[in-house]
Amino acid sequence: MNPLSDALSAAGYANAWAYLALFFVASLLMIWRLEALLDHGLEGTALGTLVMPYCSGLGNLIFVALTAQRDRGGAEVLTNCLVNNVTNLTLLLGLPALFWGLRLGRGKAGARKKSAARSAATVEQHVSRLSILLTLGAVLVFASITWALAADGMLDASDGLVLVALFLFWQGFQVFDVMKHNLRQRVRFGARFAIDVALVLAGAYGLYVSLDWLVAWLMAQEGGFISAKNLGWLSGWLMVLPNAVIAFFYAARRRADIAYASQVGDGHICIPLCVGLAALLHPIAVPEFFATGLTILAAAALAHAFCLLASDGLPRWMGWPLLAAYAWFLAAGLM
Repeated sequence: MNPLSDALSAAGYANAWAYLALFFVASLLMIWRLEALLDHGLEGTALGTLVMPYCSGLGNLIFVALTAQRDRGGAEVLTNCLVNNVTNLTLLLGLPALFWGLRLGRGKAGARKKSAARSAATVEQHVSRLSILLTLGAVLVFASITWALAADGMLDASDGLVLVALFLFWQGFQVFDVMKHNLRQRVRFGARFAIDVALVLAGAYGLYVSLDWLVAWLMAQEGGFISAKNLGWLSGWLMVLPNAVIAFFYAARRRADIAYASQVGDGHICIPLCVGLAALLHPIAVPEFFATGLTILAAAALAHAFCLLASDGLPRWMGWPLLAAYAWFLAAGLM
């Protein structure tokens, strides 16, 4: 054993834990100020589908840039995005469902409401359900188009352009919906909104610094599971940590609308945006488990849509099939 080598290895792992802590603190900073945006004119579903995905998915966008800088191609990005999306729709919604259930309309008021208040809450619940169903429909469309584009085993620049254009069209629709809502409610964004955005950007910088170091450190590791060969999987799990905080926090508060919309909306950042950008920068060879992962993703989206239509959300028992689907995904990708 070489004492100097052991010391350097120990120092490297200590630094890794420090940068992991920075990543987590920066993510929590963004989530903390995102909660305040509910008071600045963004209703729950819009917050979950339009704002939170950019913050929880910012790490994935940074990962695209970092791998491009290091000329790593897009294989790690594809794995990273697939791990992120499948984890969101299975593990990170299945576990909160087991603990609390994810039903729309709970926790917003007491059981004994006046008739007018109950009617308003019912309308809001129906609007949230329709918005989430639309977002789940987008997941199915994006997954299907990505599967069709990757049928030849490659995603090239033209495929990437199609995926990015799809994402921009979808986000344009979401922005229009938020502007329409705020115009009807006569909501305006004030100075406090700008301050919160600045704090979110500070958290984003912390994410960039931490991910830059962690990616470089992982790429320098040789042998073992925590190494460059598993960069896509490890980075994917790292970047779902903010999503996990969002899912458990809002599920515990009985805000299933935000928990649902944040996890589903975050998937749009990965597929199609991150995959599309990576394909624009470098052709991507599609891994063997990619089709299986997209199948699990589409099946999970359909299961969520069925539960929303049948019972306004996930009953507790549905957590078990979602966890089983995630176990299947892990087996297909790692074994």
